[in-house]
Amino acid sequence: MMKFRTRLIFGLLIVTLFVMAALGILIGQLLKGFYVEQLEERLGKEASLASLAIEDVEENNRQEFAEDIMNRLDVRVTVLKENGEVEAETEEKASSTEVDIDVPEFEEIDESGGTSIRNSAATGNELLFYAAPVNFEDDQGYLRLAMPVERIKEVNQQIWMFIAISFSLAFIVIMTLSYRIANQLTRPIGQVTDVANELAKGNFKARTYVGSKDEVGQLTRSINILAYNLDQITSRYQTQQERLETLIDNMGSGLIFINDRGDITLINQYCKDIFDTDTDQWLHLVYHKVIEDQTLIKLIQQIFLTETKVRRQVQLNSRLEVHHYDVYGAPIVGEKERLRGIVLVLHDITELKKLEQVRKDFVANVSHELKTPVTSLKGFTETLLDGAMDDQKARKQFLDIIWKEGDRLQDLITDLLELSRIEQEFFQLNWQSVDVTTAFQEVVDLLDPRIKEKGLEFTVNKQENLVMEGDTARFKQILINLMNNAIVYTPENGYIHAEVIQEGMFILLIVQDSGIGISKEEWPRIFERFYRVDKDRSRNSGGTGLGLAIVKHLVEAHNGSIDVESEKDKGTTFKIYFPEKRLKE
Repeated sequence: MMKFRTRLIFGLLIVTLFVMAALGILIGQLLKGFYVEQLEERLGKEASLASLAIEDVEENNRQEFAEDIMNRLDVRVTVLKENGEVEAETEEKASSTEVDIDVPEFEEIDESGGTSIRNSAATGNELLFYAAPVNFEDDQGYLRLAMPVERIKEVNQQIWMFIAISFSLAFIVIMTLSYRIANQLTRPIGQVTDVANELAKGNFKARTYVGSKDEVGQLTRSINILAYNLDQITSRYQTQQERLETLIDNMGSGLIFINDRGDITLINQYCKDIFDTDTDQWLHLVYHKVIEDQTLIKLIQQIFLTETKVRRQVQLNSRLEVHHYDVYGAPIVGEKERLRGIVLVLHDITELKKLEQVRKDFVANVSHELKTPVTSLKGFTETLLDGAMDDQKARKQFLDIIWKEGDRLQDLITDLLELSRIEQEFFQLNWQSVDVTTAFQEVVDLLDPRIKEKGLEFTVNKQENLVMEGDTARFKQILINLMNNAIVYTPENGYIHAEVIQEGMFILLIVQDSGIGISKEEWPRIFERFYRVDKDRSRNSGGTGLGLAIVKHLVEAHNGSIDVESEKDKGTTFKIYFPEKRLKE
């Protein structure tokens, strides 16, 4: 595509060329006509003077007079009578003694004379003729002067040459000035265009040079002001956008925007933890294709149908825990009360629910756990007081039971106190360098008799010289609780495997058994206080139901993580990752 500057210059030159050509032709014609008129006027005056002078010349001397005029005026002179008879002729080729007077200069002759331009019959050349009337003494006659047209053509050529040279120089000057003016006008326009293109691309830092103070200069200044304002507006918008995104992603609650077609248009980072998946993949997808919880889907549908605010508590299950959320949903209404979408805010109230549930369950659980040993103690004591103490065999049996129940009651109270102490905010580990391999072996040696007593297959895999920063006593407590559970819940002829190895920057502790296992539905609850997978077995084995709760708190105190894999009747595997170095808080 031809540039604007080229089109402007080309258009100006074409117009200038046509105007100058037309003007040159007009001036040439005017000058030619003016010259011919001046020549005819001069020739006419000379013919008038000559005709007056020849009237007094005798007939015999008229040829000599004509030649004298020819020499003086450098023209052809012809003198003839009214009937066409030639009395004097200066043209040697004119041999005829009589001239045809039926020619324009004689037909148009009047008192001032007559003129014409035509080819001469005598010479065949084109001449300018001028005839003037003469009053002889005895008759009327004519004096005719003739001049070759070549002289007019020579002058005309000179005129056209002068016009051509002058107009060519003028055209060159005009072309140069046009180029400079067009360049001066179009350069700022080109710069403004480049800046406008950069602005269209989003580069609001682009600027153009401001030169003159005319309209073009005002245009460039306006573009620069526009670019500056856009840059400021964009910067403020980006700052606000970044602040809004930071607020949305770190607001501590889940936020979801769904448009009127049901597509998720915005979802913050907190939702990744809520739904335990990469929610960035949910953008621009229909909500019911990605959200699995039916309660939440029904809540969204209710908002769409009723276009009213809804508040409801929902329960979402992650892999190991149950989370409770207080969901606020509201329609987004645009112009003319048209529904544009909905917004959902999910507040995590899991801890509140847990605290509420703990308050409700603690008394019931503790009472329930204490009821059995207290009942046994009271019952057997009453039996002894009622006379059974006189029976030595019965007395010993009842006292053994009282001892076991008292021991169980003591273990329960000890675990409760231990868990309470661990959960306190001021609880601190005794940080030191832990010889993991040695501590692991000590626990294995401690529990090996119980494992053999139950007839379980026991395998151990330990990596030598493992060291980490932590609390040795608490590390042993974690391992003892896990292995005690494995022993309790693994039937005879089963197997238990314990392993401690280095894995990257972590110490990995694994306790695996082939026991009764845990169904997937129970995974989130196994770390709750007093929760038992098999209540009868664990209670009969002396378990308090607090072991895994203590394990979880101690692992978190070490800044570690715990993972469980289990299947009903196929055993359970606990994996605990301890950081090799203490994480600085």
